[in-house]
Parts: sequence; structure tokens; C-alpha cells
Amino acid sequence: MIFHKTNCLKGEITVPGDKSISHRAVMFGALSRGKTEITNFLQGADCLSTIDCFRRLDIEIENQADKITVHGKGLDGLSAPTAILDAGNSGTTTRLISGILAAQPFESTLTGDSSIRKRPMLRIIEPLTMMGARIESLGGNNCAPLRITGAPLTGIHYHSKVSSAQVKSAILLAGLYADSPTSVTEPAVSRNHSELMLRTFGAKLQTEGTTATIYPRPALEGQRIRVPGDISSAAYFIAAGLLVPGADLLIRNVGINPTRDGILKAAKAMGGNISLLNENYEGEPTADLHVTYSPLHGTVIEGNVIPTLIDELPVIAVMAAAAEGTTIIKDAAELKVKESNRIDVMVENLTAMGCDITATEDGMIIRGKAHDDRPLRGAAIHAHNDHRIAMSFAIASLIAEGETNIVDSECVAISYPDFYKDLQKLCLN
Repeated sequence: MIFHKTNCLKGEITVPGDKSISHRAVMFGALSRGKTEITNFLQGADCLSTIDCFRRLDIEIENQADKITVHGKGLDGLSAPTAILDAGNSGTTTRLISGILAAQPFESTLTGDSSIRKRPMLRIIEPLTMMGARIESLGGNNCAPLRITGAPLTGIHYHSKVSSAQVKSAILLAGLYADSPTSVTEPAVSRNHSELMLRTFGAKLQTEGTTATIYPRPALEGQRIRVPGDISSAAYFIAAGLLVPGADLLIRNVGINPTRDGILKAAKAMGGNISLLNENYEGEPTADLHVTYSPLHGTVIEGNVIPTLIDELPVIAVMAAAAEGTTIIKDAAELKVKESNRIDVMVENLTAMGCDITATEDGMIIRGKAHDDRPLRGAAIHAHNDHRIAMSFAIASLIAEGETNIVDSECVAISYPDFYKDLQKLCLN
């Protein structure tokens, strides 16, 4: 797909529902008694993979235009699948459902696309095995496909080497079935959507510092869930609003959970002008974001903020490329094991656009250039079938001289099927 520089970016937009919350609403609804109704559900390929997997586990799920209805059967209501469970490109589906399958009285096989079959699963295999699960990597490489043979589980206290909501959630979900409380301690707190939503459904769950503890066998009950707008999707419009001269954008109903709002902190540290309007702190906190053009400067992004913006680092790198001075991203080795090696891919593509950028073991050093003086230039961009890379370079194209061609641009359907359409509307205003 071909993109060009824009001279106008104004208007109002509502981004799709949060991907992390959409996944969890379906899963927790399936494990609850009664009906769960989900509105503003993200109709992206990843979340549809979660629906497909639970349908194969004999859960009735209605996908209507305005809502998803999950007819839950309780913790013991899943049935053995008659076919392989396919998580597609979704790491969230793969890892979280593994925690559930580990406790079921049947065997299942879980796979995904070529990207999922390369992503590390030892991080969940290890703790789930400690709990008593039997999980075999059929390729012998600690990646999917996984054969999971359900078994009685024992509660553990697991000290995770990584701050990962997927790892934490897989263990907590297995803990629903364990014979005693299960705890996970992380190096830093990762996103906490599982903890918040499990409590809403009726689970007994405590958090203290970086430790979350769940108690077994709760009576989960179906709920009505309104999914807030996904801050990871909003991040591209935040970046566009800050980078395009004269831009003035209002992004409605965005989730601003403090375990996810690192993009706001990073943007403000770089000099970005972002105002929060109509803030609402009932359940998952939300706000409208007013973003206007801002000359940006370099900063250092590291430490405990990294888990709160890990998915937004590619578009933050684009912001840094257009900023004055140097931006250093550290402690982000997790970028190497996403849908692509996002460190290498960002370096490859930003270099093609004329940016001075260096990869490090756990991040990047980006020597920015003010686009008025030395603008980025259009280039052939290879997204490597990574939706966040494709969307990041669509934003970069808005300030790049010449033509930008994003190869495999259609991969945005994984998380934001209408992304290009929504971006075009703002450019036409």
C-alpha cells in the first residue's frame, strides 16, 4: 500500500475496543455460569481466534453486530475439542488458554500461524508444569504446537523472570483450578486487566506490590462488559497528532489503565501536548485524549515503564526519529519475541527512511532529526506481517518526503481492520 505526506490532520476518532480486554471477556465469560454480554468488542483476527477456540471447546458464542454473547458453563463446562485449536497470530490466545487447558480432564492440541510457532512458550510451560500440567512442544523447541494433557493442579508461588501479562494470566487462570492459592511475582507490574476482570466475574484475587494471588474454585458469574477503546490502537493517532504540523485530534473513550498508559508518559516526556478530558475511573479507567502538534525532543525510556508501553515502542521509535536529539530505549529485550523481532525490524525500516538508529541488546538508540530540517524520506517498508510495524510506518509516512510503500500492509487486520480507513478520514478533514 502506498502512503504520502499529509499537510492536514484534524478531527475526532473512536478507536476499536481494547484487544487485551476483548480476549479476556470471552475467556472469563466461558468459564462463568450464565450469560456474558460484551459490547465494543474488537472484531480483529486475534480476538476472533479466541472465539473460535472456545467454540471448539463447546461454548456457544453469538457474534452480533453490536455485541458478543457468551453462554458460559462454569469452570468445569469445557468439552474436549474434536479438532486442533488454532490461535492464529494471537499470543494472548495461545498463552492464556494454555493455563485453562492445563487443568481440563482431556487432551488438546494448540497451534497457530508461522509467527506463533516461533514465539517462546517455555515461559508458560515451566510454571504450568510446576503446577502439575503435562505440556509437550511437538516440535521439541518449546514453541507451538503444544499438546496439553489436563491434570490435577497444585498451587504454587512463581517468580517470573519477565514482566508479562500473558505469563501472569496463564498461571492465574490455571490457579482457578488448583488445590491451593497460586501466586505470581513479577520484576515489575505488567498490565492488570486479568486481575481487574476476574474480580468482576467473582474471583477472589489479591495484589500486593508485584505479586498477584488467586484462590481456587470461585463461583464465577456472567457479566456485562463494556470494552474501552484500545490505547495501543490510539497510540498511532497520538503519534500522528504530535508529529504532523498543525494537527488537532480528539480520540474518544480510550482506556487509560495505569499499567497500560506508558505511551502517555513517554509522549509527555518528549514534550508532547496531550490533555485528558472526560475522565472516568469506574472499572477500567477511560478518558478522551486531545492531542495537538508538538515539537518533540529526545528522552530515555527504561525500567518499570517498559511493560506499560511494550506494544507502543515501535511507534514511539517513529516519534523519536522525528524529534530533536537522541532517544534511548532500554530494558526492552521482549521486543525480540513479538510478532517479529521489533528491534531489528524498526532499525531496518527507519534506516531506509534516513534515520540514524542503532540496535542494542535490549532496545534502540535513535538520533532524531527535526523534520523541518532533515525530514524522513519515503521508502519501501517491510512490515514482516507485524501489524504494529505496519501501523507505525503508516504514521511515519505522514511526515516523510516522497512515497512510502508498506509491503504486507494488510496485516493490520490482526488488531485494527479499519485502521487505514480511519487514518484517511483524518487526513481529509
